[in-house]
Amino acid sequence: MDLLISTLRRQYHSGALMPVQLMDAIASRCDAIGPDNAWILRLPAPAIAAQLAALERRRQEAGGSLEKLPLYGIPFAIKDNIDYAGAPTTAACPEFAYVPPESATVVGKLIAAGAILIGKTNLDQFATGLVGTRSPYGAVANTFRPEYISGGSSSGSASVVARGLVSFALGTDTAGSGRVPAGFNNIVGIKPTVGRLSARGMVPACRTLDCISIFALTAADGAQVLDVASGYDAQDPYSSNPGTAGPGAASLGAAPRLGVPAQPEFFGDAEQERAFEAAVERARRMGASIHPVDMAPFLEIAALLYDGPWVAERYAAIEAVMRERPQIVHPVVRQVIERALGQSAIDAFKGQYRREELRRLTSAVWQGIDALLVPTSPTIYTIEQVNADPVTKNSQLGTYTNFVNLLDLCAIALPAAMRGDGLPAGVTLIAPAWCDQALADYGARWQRDTGLPLGATGLTLPPADAAPPAAPAAGQVRIAVVGAHLRGLPLNHQLVSRGARFVGEAQSAPTYRLFALPGTVPPKPGMVRADGATVPAGTSIALELWDMPLVRFGEFVAEVPPPLAIGSVELSDGAWVKGFVCEGHVVAQATDISGFGGWRAYLASLA
Repeated sequence: MDLLISTLRRQYHSGALMPVQLMDAIASRCDAIGPDNAWILRLPAPAIAAQLAALERRRQEAGGSLEKLPLYGIPFAIKDNIDYAGAPTTAACPEFAYVPPESATVVGKLIAAGAILIGKTNLDQFATGLVGTRSPYGAVANTFRPEYISGGSSSGSASVVARGLVSFALGTDTAGSGRVPAGFNNIVGIKPTVGRLSARGMVPACRTLDCISIFALTAADGAQVLDVASGYDAQDPYSSNPGTAGPGAASLGAAPRLGVPAQPEFFGDAEQERAFEAAVERARRMGASIHPVDMAPFLEIAALLYDGPWVAERYAAIEAVMRERPQIVHPVVRQVIERALGQSAIDAFKGQYRREELRRLTSAVWQGIDALLVPTSPTIYTIEQVNADPVTKNSQLGTYTNFVNLLDLCAIALPAAMRGDGLPAGVTLIAPAWCDQALADYGARWQRDTGLPLGATGLTLPPADAAPPAAPAAGQVRIAVVGAHLRGLPLNHQLVSRGARFVGEAQSAPTYRLFALPGTVPPKPGMVRADGATVPAGTSIALELWDMPLVRFGEFVAEVPPPLAIGSVELSDGAWVKGFVCEGHVVAQATDISGFGGWRAYLASLA
């Protein structure tokens, strides 16, 4: 069953499928599987029916248009430390359970966009663990070899995505919980910039570091969900947005500078080492330059998460439970969280001081690279091995994940290879805050290059769409860019920092000419529509299409200098979008470069 978002949207648009039919098929498949401890709760049929009825009302309110419901009929799951109104939230501790009156902010946004919640998934209790075994609901098995761990803490969410039971799932990530399970189950795990997605309605682990994460079979699906789920939440004190935090890198481009561990650690796992070496070679073949990085300061920061004062945040999150009912907490989770009792306020300040010293030390790394490429995990263990040594083994799994949130970085976990023993191996790209879109774009290229099956579904990536979606989502405006705002070029950050998302490549109608404008910094072209006089004949020009939140469009337009302007641009398919145009008077002083077909080709000719 193909649950890729693009596949389902095509079927819904054509009328070949209705959401009620899909939900029935998913229920039948889950029933046929039988007992499945990846789930803590599958919503009963009446609850699904109520969502379907509400979805139909929203569709009618939208005039029957699916374009205003970008996730129309898309099934998803949420980790059971995230609230859904009327259903218990357990955090994998039944005695802790409560029934929230409202859904988490992110869940509400996804449902408003048309998504259908199927159920709530298992986790390492109170999101404390990277193994997927610390739950009274049972250990979640690896999708490929059940004697191995699934990874945690978002174990159930990764499992149901990898098996194609939902299109995507929400997890959470404080120390790697949104990445390690992705690597162990051959799927994509997006760990957004902290604050990009509201954490309101999530049981905290470390409130200053937590973020809701996204699991999907493809980077493209994950990025689409991220688009919908993102947004400032005034009721979440840790919510943020690019406008207040500053923009990240616009793109990794065709030739990114990737840092890799100078001395990578695999704890004796030769299969994982070979897989990572092959991944580095793949990145190099795809055009990246590779730069060894001393990981020592990153690893010292990682140690602060459990060996330093931040463990006290975990205690604070469930303080009443730890004081009044510690016996209800999983023994290993309790052992980890009780370390907080040895920390003082003085230790907390010392930990902050040391983090900032190390942050300053690591910040120099980003001057020489665009992203870090690391193993998602240095190794993988069987459930039996983890049970025999739960703390040490868990700690080793976080080697390349624990430092990310402490440094306010974003990351995407990607499938890299299938090992000789039948287990998947993954890599993670890590970049500074607000580089989420750049990572997702590179992730999509990476997946297409690997050609790996998607999760454990046996599906492969469909052919690349020849055309972008027919229309932008509600609240978005589509913009055609032609020059310095293209991906990987100097002004692309003006799009990305305002939440714009790359939609696809396109061609203008054959009625334009492209000119290299003299004296512009950075160099820019101007696209002028043929008028039969000053510009007598036109041709098609290569473009990129981006969808930007309408609320950010005005400030973007204000940055466009003359002789450029934002006007209406006709595409080769006859559609009109907003885009870059140029005043015709520049033609006399500019160089006509239309013969190159686009700005990239012209720049390549100069190189």
